[in-house]
Amino acid sequence: MFNVKTLQTVILILIGSLLVPAQSIEAQATDDSTRINELERQIQAITQDLEELTLGTEVVNPAERGAFGLAPAAGKVYTINQGVSIGGYGEVLYQGYAGKKESGAASGKTAKLDAYRGIIYVGYKFNDRVLFNSEIEIEHGSTGLKGSASLEFAYLDYKLTDNFGLRAGLLLVPVGITNEIHEPPVWLGTIRPRSENKIIPTTWRESGFGFFGETDALSYRFYLVNSLDGIGGGSAGSSGFSSSGLRGGRQKGSKAIAENFSAVGRIDYTATPGLMIGTSLYTGDQGHNSDFNGREVSIGTTIWEGHIKYQGRGFDVQALTALASVNNADKLNEMKGLSGSGSVGEQMSGWYLQLGYDLLFSSASEHQLLPYIRYEAVNTQVEVPSGYSSSGSKDFNVTSIGMAWKPIGNAVLKTDYEIHSNASSSGVNQFNVALGWLF
Repeated sequence: MFNVKTLQTVILILIGSLLVPAQSIEAQATDDSTRINELERQIQAITQDLEELTLGTEVVNPAERGAFGLAPAAGKVYTINQGVSIGGYGEVLYQGYAGKKESGAASGKTAKLDAYRGIIYVGYKFNDRVLFNSEIEIEHGSTGLKGSASLEFAYLDYKLTDNFGLRAGLLLVPVGITNEIHEPPVWLGTIRPRSENKIIPTTWRESGFGFFGETDALSYRFYLVNSLDGIGGGSAGSSGFSSSGLRGGRQKGSKAIAENFSAVGRIDYTATPGLMIGTSLYTGDQGHNSDFNGREVSIGTTIWEGHIKYQGRGFDVQALTALASVNNADKLNEMKGLSGSGSVGEQMSGWYLQLGYDLLFSSASEHQLLPYIRYEAVNTQVEVPSGYSSSGSKDFNVTSIGMAWKPIGNAVLKTDYEIHSNASSSGVNQFNVALGWLF
Protein backbone atom coordinates (compact mmCIF):
# COMPACT_ATOMS: atom_id res chain seq x y z
CA MET A 1 0.00 0.00 0.00
CA PHE A 2 1.03 3.68 -0.41
CA ASN A 3 1.93 5.94 2.45
CA VAL A 4 1.06 9.66 2.31
CA LYS A 5 4.51 10.70 1.13
CA THR A 6 4.46 8.18 -1.70
CA LEU A 7 0.97 9.28 -2.79
CA GLN A 8 2.05 12.92 -2.84
CA THR A 9 5.04 12.03 -5.00
CA VAL A 10 2.83 10.17 -7.51
CA ILE A 11 0.45 13.16 -7.77
CA LEU A 12 3.37 15.54 -8.36
CA ILE A 13 4.70 13.29 -11.11
CA LEU A 14 1.33 13.22 -12.86
CA ILE A 15 0.86 16.99 -12.61
CA GLY A 16 4.44 17.64 -13.72
CA SER A 17 4.00 15.43 -16.79
CA LEU A 18 0.94 17.47 -17.87
CA LEU A 19 2.39 20.95 -17.38
CA VAL A 20 4.47 21.53 -20.51
CA PRO A 21 5.31 25.23 -20.98
CA ALA A 22 5.33 26.81 -24.44
CA GLN A 23 8.96 27.06 -25.52
CA SER A 24 11.07 26.67 -28.60
CA ILE A 25 11.49 23.09 -29.91
CA GLU A 26 15.17 23.02 -28.88
CA ALA A 27 14.50 24.30 -25.36
CA GLN A 28 11.52 21.93 -25.11
CA ALA A 29 13.71 18.92 -25.96
CA THR A 30 16.23 19.89 -23.25
CA ASP A 31 13.41 20.41 -20.77
CA ASP A 32 11.83 17.07 -21.64
CA SER A 33 15.14 15.25 -21.15
CA THR A 34 15.60 16.83 -17.72
CA ARG A 35 12.01 16.04 -16.79
CA ILE A 36 12.34 12.40 -17.90
CA ASN A 37 15.50 11.95 -15.83
CA GLU A 38 13.75 13.38 -12.79
CA LEU A 39 10.68 11.20 -13.35
CA GLU A 40 12.90 8.11 -13.62
CA ARG A 41 14.58 9.02 -10.31
CA GLN A 42 11.24 9.50 -8.57
CA ILE A 43 9.78 6.29 -9.97
CA GLN A 44 12.85 4.40 -8.73
CA ALA A 45 12.33 5.90 -5.28
CA ILE A 46 8.65 4.88 -5.30
CA THR A 47 9.61 1.35 -6.35
CA GLN A 48 12.04 1.20 -3.42
CA ASP A 49 9.29 2.35 -1.01
CA LEU A 50 6.84 -0.23 -2.33
CA GLU A 51 9.43 -3.02 -2.12
CA GLU A 52 10.15 -2.15 1.51
CA LEU A 53 6.44 -2.18 2.31
CA THR A 54 6.10 -5.58 0.61
CA LEU A 55 9.04 -7.08 2.53
CA GLY A 56 7.54 -6.22 5.89
CA THR A 57 8.68 -4.85 9.21
CA GLU A 58 11.91 -6.82 9.50
CA VAL A 59 13.40 -4.55 6.81
CA VAL A 60 11.84 -1.19 7.61
CA ASN A 61 11.62 -1.59 11.39
CA PRO A 62 13.71 1.21 12.98
CA ALA A 63 15.25 -1.40 15.30
CA GLU A 64 17.11 -2.85 12.33
CA ARG A 65 18.27 0.30 10.55
CA GLY A 66 21.79 1.62 10.91
CA ALA A 67 23.72 4.55 9.46
CA PHE A 68 27.05 4.65 7.60
CA GLY A 69 27.93 1.11 8.66
CA LEU A 70 26.81 1.36 12.27
CA ALA A 71 24.17 -0.66 14.11
CA PRO A 72 20.72 0.89 14.76
CA ALA A 73 21.24 2.36 18.24
CA ALA A 74 24.87 3.24 17.49
CA GLY A 75 23.74 5.32 14.51
CA LYS A 76 20.97 7.14 16.36
CA VAL A 77 22.80 10.48 16.38
CA TYR A 78 22.59 10.58 12.56
CA THR A 79 18.78 10.69 12.68
CA ILE A 80 18.33 13.80 14.85
CA ASN A 81 18.36 17.43 13.68
CA GLN A 82 20.77 18.78 16.30
CA GLY A 83 21.90 18.35 19.89
CA VAL A 84 22.33 15.36 22.20
CA SER A 85 21.48 11.77 21.31
CA ILE A 86 21.25 8.93 23.85
CA GLY A 87 20.94 5.26 22.97
CA GLY A 88 22.17 1.92 24.16
CA TYR A 89 21.91 -1.84 24.32
CA GLY A 90 22.53 -4.67 26.72
CA GLU A 91 22.52 -8.41 27.12
CA VAL A 92 22.40 -10.98 29.92
CA LEU A 93 23.77 -14.44 29.10
CA TYR A 94 23.36 -17.86 30.73
CA GLN A 95 25.78 -20.63 29.69
CA GLY A 96 25.35 -24.22 30.86
CA TYR A 97 27.91 -26.87 29.92
CA ALA A 98 27.83 -30.61 29.35
CA GLY A 99 29.46 -32.68 32.07
CA LYS A 100 31.67 -34.50 29.58
CA LYS A 101 33.83 -33.64 26.59
CA GLU A 102 33.19 -35.38 23.28
CA SER A 103 35.97 -37.82 24.23
CA GLY A 104 34.02 -38.85 27.36
CA ALA A 105 36.40 -37.15 29.81
CA ALA A 106 34.98 -34.80 32.44
CA SER A 107 34.57 -31.26 31.14
CA GLY A 108 35.18 -29.55 34.49
CA LYS A 109 33.02 -26.59 33.46
CA THR A 110 30.36 -24.94 35.61
CA ALA A 111 27.32 -22.93 34.51
CA LYS A 112 27.58 -19.12 34.36
CA LEU A 113 25.00 -16.34 34.46
CA ASP A 114 26.55 -13.08 33.33
CA ALA A 115 25.36 -9.50 33.01
CA TYR A 116 27.37 -9.63 29.84
CA ARG A 117 27.18 -6.11 28.45
CA GLY A 118 25.61 -2.78 29.29
CA ILE A 119 26.10 -0.03 26.71
CA ILE A 120 25.35 3.67 26.55
CA TYR A 121 25.71 5.57 23.28
CA VAL A 122 26.21 9.31 23.64
CA GLY A 123 26.33 11.53 20.58
CA TYR A 124 26.12 15.20 19.77
CA LYS A 125 25.14 16.66 16.42
CA PHE A 126 26.60 20.15 16.19
CA ASN A 127 25.09 20.86 12.77
CA ASP A 128 24.41 19.11 9.47
CA ARG A 129 28.15 18.66 8.85
CA VAL A 130 29.80 17.92 12.19
CA LEU A 131 28.85 15.32 14.79
CA PHE A 132 30.39 13.38 17.67
CA ASN A 133 29.52 9.77 18.49
CA SER A 134 30.65 7.48 21.30
CA GLU A 135 29.99 4.17 23.04
CA ILE A 136 30.69 3.50 26.71
CA GLU A 137 30.62 -0.17 27.66
CA ILE A 138 30.52 -2.03 30.96
CA GLU A 139 31.21 -5.76 30.65
CA HIS A 140 30.42 -8.52 33.15
CA GLY A 141 28.48 -6.39 35.59
CA SER A 142 31.22 -4.74 37.64
CA THR A 143 34.74 -3.41 37.29
CA GLY A 144 35.31 -4.50 40.90
CA LEU A 145 35.24 -8.19 39.97
CA LYS A 146 35.91 -9.66 36.52
CA GLY A 147 34.27 -6.85 34.58
CA SER A 148 35.61 -3.80 32.80
CA ALA A 149 34.57 -0.34 31.67
CA SER A 150 35.75 0.76 28.24
CA LEU A 151 35.39 3.43 25.62
CA GLU A 152 34.26 1.28 22.72
CA PHE A 153 34.44 4.07 20.16
CA ALA A 154 34.62 7.87 20.14
CA TYR A 155 34.99 9.84 16.94
CA LEU A 156 34.15 13.00 15.02
CA ASP A 157 32.55 13.06 11.59
CA TYR A 158 32.83 15.93 9.14
CA LYS A 159 30.42 15.45 6.24
CA LEU A 160 31.65 17.09 3.05
CA THR A 161 28.34 16.17 1.39
CA ASP A 162 25.18 14.47 2.59
CA ASN A 163 26.64 11.08 1.62
CA PHE A 164 30.41 11.45 2.05
CA GLY A 165 32.56 12.51 4.98
CA LEU A 166 35.76 12.32 7.00
CA ARG A 167 36.02 10.42 10.29
CA ALA A 168 38.71 10.43 13.01
CA GLY A 169 39.09 9.13 16.56
CA LEU A 170 38.68 5.72 18.20
CA LEU A 171 37.00 3.70 15.43
CA LEU A 172 35.31 0.35 15.02
CA VAL A 173 37.44 -1.47 12.42
CA PRO A 174 35.06 -2.16 9.48
CA VAL A 175 35.78 -5.88 9.02
CA GLY A 176 33.10 -8.57 9.01
CA ILE A 177 29.43 -8.29 9.92
CA THR A 178 29.43 -8.35 13.72
CA ASN A 179 32.16 -5.85 14.55
CA GLU A 180 30.05 -2.86 13.54
CA ILE A 181 26.58 -4.39 13.92
CA HIS A 182 26.48 -6.29 17.21
CA GLU A 183 23.37 -5.12 19.07
CA PRO A 184 21.63 -8.32 20.30
CA PRO A 185 18.16 -7.89 18.70
CA VAL A 186 19.72 -7.47 15.24
CA TRP A 187 21.55 -10.82 15.01
CA LEU A 188 20.58 -14.43 15.69
CA GLY A 189 22.45 -16.61 18.17
CA THR A 190 23.26 -16.17 21.84
CA ILE A 191 27.01 -15.94 21.21
CA ARG A 192 28.74 -14.06 18.41
CA PRO A 193 30.21 -16.25 15.64
CA ARG A 194 33.67 -17.61 16.52
CA SER A 195 35.04 -16.72 13.08
CA GLU A 196 34.33 -13.11 14.04
CA ASN A 197 36.26 -13.57 17.27
CA LYS A 198 39.31 -15.67 16.46
CA ILE A 199 40.08 -14.63 12.87
CA ILE A 200 38.41 -11.20 12.99
CA PRO A 201 39.14 -10.03 16.56
CA THR A 202 35.63 -8.69 17.30
CA THR A 203 34.87 -6.43 19.11
CA TRP A 204 37.76 -4.55 17.54
CA ARG A 205 38.48 -0.84 17.76
CA GLU A 206 41.63 1.15 17.13
CA SER A 207 42.45 4.84 16.76
CA GLY A 208 42.84 6.40 13.34
CA PHE A 209 41.24 8.41 10.56
CA GLY A 210 39.71 7.99 7.13
CA PHE A 211 36.58 8.51 5.09
CA PHE A 212 33.14 6.97 4.71
CA GLY A 213 30.28 7.28 2.29
CA GLU A 214 27.35 5.73 0.53
CA THR A 215 25.48 5.87 -2.77
CA ASP A 216 22.12 4.45 -3.81
CA ALA A 217 23.79 1.07 -4.31
CA LEU A 218 26.99 1.04 -2.24
CA SER A 219 28.31 1.76 1.25
CA TYR A 220 32.05 2.10 1.88
CA ARG A 221 34.67 2.99 4.49
CA PHE A 222 38.46 3.34 4.38
CA TYR A 223 40.66 4.04 7.43
CA LEU A 224 44.27 4.14 8.57
CA VAL A 225 44.50 2.85 12.16
CA ASN A 226 47.25 1.96 14.59
CA SER A 227 48.29 -1.65 13.98
CA LEU A 228 47.59 -4.56 16.28
CA ASP A 229 50.35 -5.46 18.74
CA GLY A 230 51.33 -8.84 17.32
CA ILE A 231 54.09 -9.46 19.85
CA GLY A 232 52.37 -8.14 22.96
CA GLY A 233 53.73 -6.62 26.13
CA GLY A 234 53.62 -3.07 24.79
CA SER A 235 52.25 0.04 26.43
CA ALA A 236 48.64 -1.04 25.78
CA GLY A 237 49.16 -4.25 27.75
CA SER A 238 48.07 -6.49 24.86
CA SER A 239 49.02 -10.15 25.01
CA GLY A 240 49.75 -10.36 21.26
CA PHE A 241 48.91 -13.06 18.72
CA SER A 242 48.63 -16.65 19.92
CA SER A 243 47.74 -20.14 18.76
CA SER A 244 44.09 -19.16 19.35
CA GLY A 245 44.18 -16.34 16.80
CA LEU A 246 44.65 -12.58 16.53
CA ARG A 247 42.36 -11.34 19.30
CA GLY A 248 45.16 -10.77 21.81
CA GLY A 249 46.72 -8.14 19.54
CA ARG A 250 43.94 -5.58 20.05
CA GLN A 251 45.16 -2.32 21.62
CA LYS A 252 41.69 -0.79 22.15
CA GLY A 253 42.95 2.81 22.05
CA SER A 254 44.72 2.38 25.40
CA LYS A 255 48.18 4.00 25.07
CA ALA A 256 48.45 2.08 21.80
CA ILE A 257 51.86 1.57 20.21
CA ALA A 258 51.71 3.43 16.89
CA GLU A 259 55.08 2.78 15.25
CA ASN A 260 53.11 1.09 12.47
CA PHE A 261 49.72 1.84 10.94
CA SER A 262 47.49 -0.52 8.98
CA ALA A 263 45.03 0.16 6.18
CA VAL A 264 41.50 -1.20 6.21
CA GLY A 265 38.83 -0.84 3.56
CA ARG A 266 35.30 -2.12 3.10
CA ILE A 267 32.59 -1.96 0.46
CA ASP A 268 29.00 -3.28 0.58
CA TYR A 269 26.25 -3.58 -2.00
CA THR A 270 23.05 -2.31 -0.35
CA ALA A 271 20.71 -1.42 -3.24
CA THR A 272 18.21 -4.22 -2.55
CA PRO A 273 16.18 -3.64 0.65
CA GLY A 274 17.22 -6.06 3.37
CA LEU A 275 20.30 -7.31 1.48
CA MET A 276 23.98 -6.58 2.16
CA ILE A 277 26.79 -8.23 0.16
CA GLY A 278 30.32 -7.06 0.77
CA THR A 279 33.98 -7.59 1.46
CA SER A 280 36.75 -5.99 3.50
CA LEU A 281 40.54 -6.12 3.74
CA TYR A 282 42.91 -5.22 6.60
CA THR A 283 46.67 -5.20 6.03
CA GLY A 284 49.84 -3.84 7.61
CA ASP A 285 52.87 -4.47 9.81
CA GLN A 286 51.95 -5.48 13.37
CA GLY A 287 55.56 -5.57 14.66
CA HIS A 288 56.00 -1.87 15.61
CA ASN A 289 59.76 -1.91 14.84
CA SER A 290 60.42 -4.73 17.31
CA ASP A 291 63.98 -5.99 17.58
CA PHE A 292 64.95 -9.65 16.98
CA ASN A 293 68.62 -10.53 17.38
CA GLY A 294 69.60 -6.98 16.48
CA ARG A 295 67.33 -6.74 13.46
CA GLU A 296 63.93 -5.15 13.01
CA VAL A 297 61.17 -7.70 12.46
CA SER A 298 58.10 -7.11 10.32
CA ILE A 299 54.98 -8.99 11.36
CA GLY A 300 53.01 -8.38 8.17
CA THR A 301 49.39 -9.42 8.72
CA THR A 302 46.44 -9.51 6.32
CA ILE A 303 42.80 -10.28 7.08
CA TRP A 304 40.31 -10.69 4.24
CA GLU A 305 36.66 -11.54 4.53
CA GLY A 306 33.54 -11.73 2.37
CA HIS A 307 30.00 -11.65 3.72
CA ILE A 308 26.30 -11.65 2.91
CA LYS A 309 23.32 -10.76 5.08
CA TYR A 310 19.65 -10.82 4.12
CA GLN A 311 16.61 -9.94 6.24
CA GLY A 312 13.36 -10.00 4.31
CA ARG A 313 10.14 -11.94 3.65
CA GLY A 314 10.55 -13.65 7.02
CA PHE A 315 14.07 -14.91 6.32
CA ASP A 316 17.20 -14.02 8.26
CA VAL A 317 20.27 -15.33 6.42
CA GLN A 318 23.89 -14.57 7.21
CA ALA A 319 27.16 -16.03 5.95
CA LEU A 320 30.83 -15.08 6.16
CA THR A 321 34.23 -16.47 5.24
CA ALA A 322 37.50 -15.08 6.62
CA LEU A 323 41.20 -15.72 5.96
CA ALA A 324 44.24 -14.37 7.81
CA SER A 325 47.98 -14.63 7.21
CA VAL A 326 50.91 -13.73 9.48
CA ASN A 327 54.43 -13.28 8.10
CA ASN A 328 57.54 -14.24 10.10
CA ALA A 329 55.46 -16.33 12.50
CA ASP A 330 58.60 -18.33 13.36
CA LYS A 331 60.39 -15.21 14.61
CA LEU A 332 57.23 -14.11 16.39
CA ASN A 333 57.11 -17.47 18.19
CA GLU A 334 60.71 -17.09 19.35
CA MET A 335 60.13 -13.55 20.59
CA LYS A 336 57.07 -14.71 22.55
CA GLY A 337 58.71 -17.90 23.81
CA LEU A 338 56.20 -20.17 22.07
CA SER A 339 57.03 -23.76 21.15
CA GLY A 340 55.42 -26.95 19.83
CA SER A 341 51.66 -26.68 19.25
CA GLY A 342 51.62 -23.26 20.92
CA SER A 343 52.69 -21.66 17.62
CA VAL A 344 50.96 -18.67 16.08
CA GLY A 345 49.38 -19.76 12.81
CA GLU A 346 50.91 -18.56 9.55
CA GLN A 347 47.51 -19.12 7.95
CA MET A 348 44.10 -19.03 9.65
CA SER A 349 40.57 -19.51 8.35
CA GLY A 350 36.97 -19.46 9.48
CA TRP A 351 33.51 -19.47 7.96
CA TYR A 352 29.88 -19.83 8.98
CA LEU A 353 26.40 -20.07 7.53
CA GLN A 354 23.30 -19.12 9.48
CA LEU A 355 19.62 -19.43 8.56
CA GLY A 356 16.50 -18.32 10.44
CA TYR A 357 12.85 -17.90 9.51
CA ASP A 358 10.06 -15.96 11.23
CA LEU A 359 7.17 -18.37 11.78
CA LEU A 360 4.83 -15.41 12.37
CA PHE A 361 5.75 -13.53 9.22
CA SER A 362 2.47 -14.22 7.41
CA SER A 363 0.34 -13.54 10.49
CA ALA A 364 -1.02 -10.24 11.76
CA SER A 365 1.16 -10.44 14.87
CA GLU A 366 3.83 -7.83 15.56
CA HIS A 367 5.87 -10.52 17.29
CA GLN A 368 8.62 -12.48 15.56
CA LEU A 369 9.44 -16.11 16.35
CA LEU A 370 12.56 -17.30 14.56
CA PRO A 371 13.97 -20.82 14.77
CA TYR A 372 17.54 -20.77 13.47
CA ILE A 373 20.58 -22.89 12.81
CA ARG A 374 24.21 -21.86 12.43
CA TYR A 375 27.19 -23.98 11.38
CA GLU A 376 30.71 -22.62 11.67
CA ALA A 377 34.22 -23.99 11.21
CA VAL A 378 37.41 -22.32 12.45
CA ASN A 379 41.09 -23.26 12.27
CA THR A 380 43.64 -20.84 13.72
CA GLN A 381 46.57 -23.11 12.73
CA VAL A 382 45.88 -24.01 9.11
CA GLU A 383 49.64 -23.64 8.59
CA VAL A 384 52.40 -23.22 11.18
CA PRO A 385 56.13 -22.53 10.70
CA SER A 386 58.57 -25.38 10.12
CA GLY A 387 59.63 -26.97 13.40
CA TYR A 388 56.25 -26.34 15.08
CA SER A 389 53.08 -28.41 15.28
CA SER A 390 49.37 -27.65 15.25
CA SER A 391 46.88 -28.47 17.99
CA GLY A 392 43.68 -30.33 17.17
CA SER A 393 41.78 -28.07 19.57
CA LYS A 394 42.41 -25.11 17.24
CA ASP A 395 40.61 -26.86 14.38
CA PHE A 396 36.98 -26.91 15.49
CA ASN A 397 33.38 -26.54 14.41
CA VAL A 398 30.21 -25.49 16.21
CA THR A 399 26.60 -26.23 15.29
CA SER A 400 24.01 -24.01 17.00
CA ILE A 401 20.30 -24.83 16.97
CA GLY A 402 18.04 -22.26 18.57
CA MET A 403 14.99 -20.03 18.76
CA ALA A 404 14.62 -16.24 19.04
CA TRP A 405 11.46 -14.43 20.17
CA LYS A 406 11.02 -10.72 19.51
CA PRO A 407 7.91 -9.18 21.10
CA ILE A 408 9.08 -5.92 19.48
CA GLY A 409 12.01 -5.19 17.19
CA ASN A 410 14.02 -3.69 20.05
CA ALA A 411 13.94 -6.66 22.45
CA VAL A 412 14.79 -10.34 22.08
CA LEU A 413 14.94 -13.57 24.06
CA LYS A 414 17.19 -16.19 22.47
CA THR A 415 18.07 -19.75 23.41
CA ASP A 416 20.20 -22.35 21.63
CA TYR A 417 22.10 -25.58 22.02
CA GLU A 418 25.67 -25.69 20.70
CA ILE A 419 27.37 -28.90 19.56
CA HIS A 420 31.16 -28.48 19.76
CA SER A 421 33.62 -30.74 17.97
CA ASN A 422 37.35 -30.51 17.27
CA ALA A 423 40.25 -32.57 15.98
CA SER A 424 41.41 -33.46 19.51
CA SER A 425 37.92 -34.58 20.67
CA SER A 426 37.91 -32.03 23.50
CA GLY A 427 34.75 -30.15 22.52
CA VAL A 428 32.16 -29.42 25.21
CA ASN A 429 28.53 -28.90 24.25
CA GLN A 430 26.59 -26.08 25.87
CA PHE A 431 23.10 -24.65 26.36
CA ASN A 432 22.67 -20.87 26.26
CA VAL A 433 19.94 -18.35 27.00
CA ALA A 434 20.35 -14.63 26.19
CA LEU A 435 18.17 -11.61 26.87
CA GLY A 436 18.95 -8.53 24.74
CA TRP A 437 17.63 -5.03 24.07
CA LEU A 438 18.46 -1.80 22.27
CA PHE A 439 17.07 1.73 22.32
